[in-house]
Amino acid sequence: MSSTEPRTAGLNTMQKHRNITIERLEKFVQEGQFDDVNLTATLWKHRPESKFVTLQVYSVPDLKRIPFDDAIKGKFVDTHVGESFGPTWSTHWFKVTVDVPYEFANEEVVLVFDSSSEAMIWSTDGEPLTGLTGGGGQERHVDYRLTSKAKGGDHFELYIEVASNEIFGAGHGGFMNPPQTDRYYRLNSADIGVKNNTAHALKQDLDILIGLVKHLPSDSQTSSDALYTANRVVNIVHPDDPKTVEEATKVTDEFFASRRDTGYSLHQITAVGNCHIDTAWLWPFDETKRKAARSWSRQIGLLDEFPRSTFAASQAQQFEWVESLYPELFKKMKKYAKDGRFIPIGGTWVEMDCNMPSGEALCRQFLYGQRYFESRFGARCKVFWLPDTFGYSAQLPQIVREADLRYFFTQKLSWNNINRFPHTSFLWAGLDGTSVLTHFSPADTYTAQVNVEEVTRAVTNNKDKTYSNKSLLLYGNGDGGGGPLPAMLYRLERLKNLQGLPATAKSGHPQDFYEELEKTSKDLVTWKGELYFELHRGTYTSQAKIKKGNRKSELLLRDVEILSALCCATKGVDYNAKFYDEIAETGGVMRKRAFEKLAQSFSSTDSSARALTVFNSTSWERQNEVVAVDLSLLGDVSATSFAQRSSDGTHGLVLVAAANKIGSFSVATLDLKALSQEFVPVTGRKNDQYFAAPLGFLHSFLKVITTNVDDLIDTVDGQYVLVDETKQQLVTVDNELITVIFDSHGRLRSFVDKSEGREIVAPGFLGNVFKIYEDIPLFWDAWDVEVYHLEKGWDAGVGTLEVLEKGPLRAVLQVKHPLTKHSTLTQKIIINARSKLIEFDTHVDWHENRKFLKVEFPVNITQDIATYETQFGYIQRPTHYNNSWDLARFEVCGHKFADFSEFGYGVALLNDCKYGYAVHGNVMRLSLLRSPKAPDFHADMGEHTFRYALYPHKGAFLESDVVKAGYEFNVPLVVSSASASKPIDQQYFKVDKSNLVLDTVKVAEDSADGKQIVLRFYEAYGGRGVARVDTALNIKSAVISNIMEDDKDDVEVKDGGFSIGFGPFKVITVKLYLA
Repeated sequence: MSSTEPRTAGLNTMQKHRNITIERLEKFVQEGQFDDVNLTATLWKHRPESKFVTLQVYSVPDLKRIPFDDAIKGKFVDTHVGESFGPTWSTHWFKVTVDVPYEFANEEVVLVFDSSSEAMIWSTDGEPLTGLTGGGGQERHVDYRLTSKAKGGDHFELYIEVASNEIFGAGHGGFMNPPQTDRYYRLNSADIGVKNNTAHALKQDLDILIGLVKHLPSDSQTSSDALYTANRVVNIVHPDDPKTVEEATKVTDEFFASRRDTGYSLHQITAVGNCHIDTAWLWPFDETKRKAARSWSRQIGLLDEFPRSTFAASQAQQFEWVESLYPELFKKMKKYAKDGRFIPIGGTWVEMDCNMPSGEALCRQFLYGQRYFESRFGARCKVFWLPDTFGYSAQLPQIVREADLRYFFTQKLSWNNINRFPHTSFLWAGLDGTSVLTHFSPADTYTAQVNVEEVTRAVTNNKDKTYSNKSLLLYGNGDGGGGPLPAMLYRLERLKNLQGLPATAKSGHPQDFYEELEKTSKDLVTWKGELYFELHRGTYTSQAKIKKGNRKSELLLRDVEILSALCCATKGVDYNAKFYDEIAETGGVMRKRAFEKLAQSFSSTDSSARALTVFNSTSWERQNEVVAVDLSLLGDVSATSFAQRSSDGTHGLVLVAAANKIGSFSVATLDLKALSQEFVPVTGRKNDQYFAAPLGFLHSFLKVITTNVDDLIDTVDGQYVLVDETKQQLVTVDNELITVIFDSHGRLRSFVDKSEGREIVAPGFLGNVFKIYEDIPLFWDAWDVEVYHLEKGWDAGVGTLEVLEKGPLRAVLQVKHPLTKHSTLTQKIIINARSKLIEFDTHVDWHENRKFLKVEFPVNITQDIATYETQFGYIQRPTHYNNSWDLARFEVCGHKFADFSEFGYGVALLNDCKYGYAVHGNVMRLSLLRSPKAPDFHADMGEHTFRYALYPHKGAFLESDVVKAGYEFNVPLVVSSASASKPIDQQYFKVDKSNLVLDTVKVAEDSADGKQIVLRFYEAYGGRGVARVDTALNIKSAVISNIMEDDKDDVEVKDGGFSIGFGPFKVITVKLYLA
């Protein structure tokens, strides 16, 4: 009888019941029930014991995270297994002393340290050795090899940095819930033991065999063979006889060896280890720094242990943290990167959101990410790696290629909750037609565990097998870090070319995979436009203050950068605002300083001067705007110098008249009182009778306002906005362009464009109506809003309208709404004398539970699509729910505007800090505030300020100036506190094509003297042509460049400017070399 046969002969010949046998196999490898008599009982030669380990601990006060050198100077006290440590987010340093008993001689000895939380093992020299993840779950990793062959009597000393949080934070009753701040974590073990490596390998083999049985067709030969082999192993193994484990291992070795397929593979999987780490999620920001070190130190150790494995890591920010805080670990990373096994990937500073950042913000992600990787590792990344972002902008393909990358990876669209994305490997084409080779892992995860199910799914779920037989498998624990475990790498070796599986699987480099895919694929399809993510639509609106900070910071830093570049380019002006050098300063201070430096040669000390110095940082000339100037900043300039003052007396109002217009990128003077002969003030109406006046009256009116601002506000003739005495209590506001009627609650009843004779409000409806919707998603509280929320909404409470300002430059109405019992809204409605735009300046005190606040405008427009601004262009989406793809876009992302136009006319809804829009039927909605309770219980509670506006325009969107209007609403004229002694009109840049937008002016990254200036343009409407760019700068030469600021083709400089060709939605970068 063979020694591998069961002890009782003949019984193994009985008929097997498949399902019962499968369950038997699963019970044999499980932990918990029966683990004292199944394979688990054989996993240790010497079970872990704590008596050989001595522990002391130093608990760091005040939730501080301190460096190693400081920690080891702390006051350590004795401790033991069973004690608990906290509270949440605290840090505890353990001094661990190990004395190996002589019975462990010649054995591999491991330390098992389970703190129920995350931890890092350090050498006594301050070198991070590996990360640990305590507790349960698939992320668990609590052992560290002290020696591969003990002598007996060995002595080890280590430090272990324990973080009082789990890998997914410290959610109360669930990882996604708000953190439980008083949680303590039990030290479950601090032991040493000797593993039975043969038994551990056998366990992994059985896991694979069970996977073959369950996930291959039941009538396949491989499935049947695997069932037989696994059952045979169970019959062989006796937990009390170690030799039977070795005998069983011979059986599994034979199974895998006999099925090594070296022939043609039907499908080829490239497996890449990774540990996606959210830079900001369920833990404090500083914890991310430690997660990166814990995760990557562990992976360095596994690269040693498994010489064919590869590991990819993204996000330059995390690399920079490790480089700064863990320099010895960083050296090891560089060593393995040189060998192509520790793979910097992605090319961006972080794995960023791709919906809400501006186009330039996306460019900077690549610019700074690529520069970092190139400076530290000698090469730029070629694969844009973004596995966990909630949708992908239609301009990304062009930006990716302009940043010197060629390929794109994600898998996030597998989370769509309405439609399944139809492709796996394809060409993704952006707005301008630029395409990148794109691959979605068909295993639908970036945290694969390397099992049979995932390998089979990679084939069965691959939607483009007709065109390619290749796919990626990203494996390793992630989100909170961790990465691959040894068991995953062992299974990968077993599965790499196993006969009977529908694919081979081998470790590889992502770039090699894409290059091979590019070379061997055939007739890949093209997907044009955005990759809309059908989930997490609430992220456009949740955490409103962060969204506001994002928009304001982008535009504020843009102004600073433009002014700084102009200072560098102007002889005799020395100011170069290096953001990272001056990060402690606010953007506002930086902008003010830069403008004052630029304007200093124009300034005057004459306090009687009646003009201000202003700067227009947009790509268009500005006119017919009313500028509000903070009187506290003007020193001796009298408030009576202004034609109108704000109702609270804090601001003076100035009209940018047509005769005093300010050119694009110009420094100019603004006359405080300049009103042209043709000026028509804002007026009011009472009982349908105009308080209009002939031009002669306006002349006398202008004489009145030259005396004192108070005379203007108090005079009867100045009351140009009046309350109607009819039952409707209507308020009517007129200027020379529009007539607007509000009801007594500030809702828009009529909005007439005089020049076009158009009523903008849909008949029978009111605009500027606040709606509250019940907002209870299916699971992801702060992330999701579901389509059914539109079924359960109601009008918010309303207040009463009053008049604050009565012209002549602007009228201001105010309404205070009691939205609910808990929340209020105060809104100023502003109409300027020379504009069709109605501005709504809004303050909300918000205290709700899972409610969604929106504002709605039913408009008199019919069209099947609406137009939304996106990065460097626009995207059009349906206004109907004809099919499931249309329905899925019930909430979409837009930037500064959404436009709804038909032939000859349209309406734009502008905003200064919001991103969630919906246009359905003829109703334009702007999402204002949400109130989720997880993971931040207090999300969006409290006070908020924001602005939006309704802007009608002649012509459809492509014929309009909506892009310009969006910029002007978000980018105010910059006003210097210094008045000018003489008129100024210094224009630095002028572009002769209105659809080519000069968006960025910056000093080149490698320009030490500030004499290299980078200009970034984009075509905004989908047109083509040649534009002339004139500049006041003294240009020596110019080149076409890219996001990386590489020099490409020469540009001819002639007569103080240059010409550039452009196509639809093209992003064009030009680098100027100044004399």
